[in-house]
Amino acid sequence: MSLSKVFQALSDPTRRRILGLLKRSDLPAGEIAACFSISKPSISHHLNVLKEAGLVMDHRQGQSIIYSLNSTVFQEAMGWILDLAGAKETRGDG
Repeated sequence: MSLSKVFQALSDPTRRRILGLLKRSDLPAGEIAACFSISKPSISHHLNVLKEAGLVMDHRQGQSIIYSLNSTVFQEAMGWILDLAGAKETRGDG
């Protein structure tokens, strides 16, 4: 996991909204695209960025590609953030 890719992916509001949709349930790309007023190629780009960051996974189901949230990457990123926040307390600076 590259934290830089994770934070870059999370910096975009469209990608955060896609993650919110996938939090509720796995979805095919077409259903994700239907929730936005931008082009399907743009949604495809956002999904690829999320996939490259490891935040989503996909698998083929018939003619559709189904996307799902990869919560493991969120847990790793949060662990890093919590370790960083705890480091200040450990040093006695806080």
